Amino acid sequence: MRRCVKRFGLGAGTLLCVASIFCVYLYVFGPSIERPCDYSVEVDEGVNDYGDADGDGVPDGADILNSALTYIAERPMYESRYYSKGYPDDGFGVCTDVVAFGCLGAGFDLRELVSDDIKCAPEEYSVFTPDKNIDFRRVRVLETFFERNALSLSCELEDEGQWQGGDIVVFENHIGIVSDRRNAQGIPYLIHHASRLQLAYEEDALGRSGTIVGHYRMT
Repeated sequence: MRRCVKRFGLGAGTLLCVASIFCVYLYVFGPSIERPCDYSVEVDEGVNDYGDADGDGVPDGADILNSALTYIAERPMYESRYYSKGYPDDGFGVCTDVVAFGCLGAGFDLRELVSDDIKCAPEEYSVFTPDKNIDFRRVRVLETFFERNALSLSCELEDEGQWQGGDIVVFENHIGIVSDRRNAQGIPYLIHHASRLQLAYEEDALGRSGTIVGHYRMT
């Protein structure tokens, strides 16, 4: 009996040690940037082809998606900081930065666009002291901005045809970019940054990151 207890203790200790090392690895190096397996079966489930804001010949949806992937490839560490130029420049960031850098690569400078929209309709935003360097990095502010300036789509995951790569999805306390890849059930993966301990930046989390309150497409 004592031998069994000892073995159990050693096993539990080993698992705890491995888990601790893994958590330290995630904390130091960040989530995985490896892209998940793609189970898409329909061609039109890919990337949306609405508009070309920066005139580079690439649809906005593809630009947003590719720019978001380029941003997370740098493996930013999760931490909220203030930046005098708005956009993080030191390897740190939060969920809104995935969206901001994705949109920036498509020609949509959310720092400027959000600031201008707050000035145009301050009553629509819960911003008491506007600050262009941080307002566009707040989930609730972005939700209002996209509701006013982007194409609003279904929040129901069952409406598979309405979910395409490069779309923006807003949760109650989170935001991310819809991937062009899908899981075996046909639900797109989510490109996001939720914490220092998440396993991957692009993961099967669209249906388990909280209540979806907005689904938008820049046009």
